Amino acid sequence: MAYNQHENPVWNIVSRVLMLLAAFLLFLSYASMLVNPARAWFMTVIGLLFVPIAVLNVLLFLWAVHRRSRSFWIPLLALLPSAILLGRYLQFSSGAEEKKPGAVKVMTYNVGKFGLGQGDRFKGESGVEACIDSVARYLRAVDADIVCLQEVNMPGEYDAAQFFRKHFPGYNAGYFMYVSDEGTYGNAILSRFPIRDKGKMVFERSANMAVWTDLDVHGGTVRVYNCHFESYSISLGHLAKSIGRDSTIVRSTGEKMKKSISRRPEQVEMVMADIEDCPVKAIVTGDFNDNPLSYTYHRLMKGRKDTFVEAGKGFGATYSALWPFIRIDYILYPKEFGAVSNRIPRLDYSDHYPVVAEINIPRDE
Repeated sequence: MAYNQHENPVWNIVSRVLMLLAAFLLFLSYASMLVNPARAWFMTVIGLLFVPIAVLNVLLFLWAVHRRSRSFWIPLLALLPSAILLGRYLQFSSGAEEKKPGAVKVMTYNVGKFGLGQGDRFKGESGVEACIDSVARYLRAVDADIVCLQEVNMPGEYDAAQFFRKHFPGYNAGYFMYVSDEGTYGNAILSRFPIRDKGKMVFERSANMAVWTDLDVHGGTVRVYNCHFESYSISLGHLAKSIGRDSTIVRSTGEKMKKSISRRPEQVEMVMADIEDCPVKAIVTGDFNDNPLSYTYHRLMKGRKDTFVEAGKGFGATYSALWPFIRIDYILYPKEFGAVSNRIPRLDYSDHYPVVAEINIPRDE
């Protein structure tokens, strides 16, 4: 290829600076999964922007090749790690294991407080109840062996055991609920397997939490963690409307993001300490509120694999408002197990999509 030797010198410098800046940001996004955001919270924001930053580098690479510029190597070098990391967001083909007898179907779903029941989809005062019924019917259709639910909201309901018996019959339930004047709210693990033990981790200064259950699976014990880490608690629609009009909302949104990003590592380390003390194999699920290029994901992946990466196909995004860019809901399993399938149905009962996976769990000899 013959390269253009007669470009405008000023434009040459500007284009190379732009390429170097885009490459630097992409390398920072890679590094975001290794840096504890409690020390550098902005690294998480850069990690969240991995996809658009990578796309920018692709465009700059193509532009440089088209212009026959020798600077094409800058974005090309920056993009090399993306060839591996892109699989955490997009899978072109499934590398799933063959399903074995006794494979276990696991589902995680942030039901969003059944809040979409208050919108146009479910009208009237009984909208939340109608949304709950729709989710329950869907769960019955999926027929999962283990179901992990986050943000379960029960307005005016204080008997959690009765709630789960009514809406999710046939399951054993392990849960923790906060109680308020309006009702109860929390996380739950529903299992067709007997529950041997259960527990919770309540995070300091937060309504988020993690619950776990020890399940009798094929004669052995498997622990399942259902995590809901610190949320951003921001409205993207409200933020978009306020840009250029109300700087206080933009500023407060930044403060909320900084607070949630700084708190999440403490919560992750709390769960990791419990996992490391756990004497049995553990499956980790839930709404991590963090992307696959994050400290949260990197820490929780220790000793585990990701059902989407191993057995998924297509986009892995689970947050409807920013599909297909944001993936924050996961099922992570021990390396000794095997992923058979991974699906992300695009339901409209919540602002999250469920993740449904089948996992081969070895039988206890």
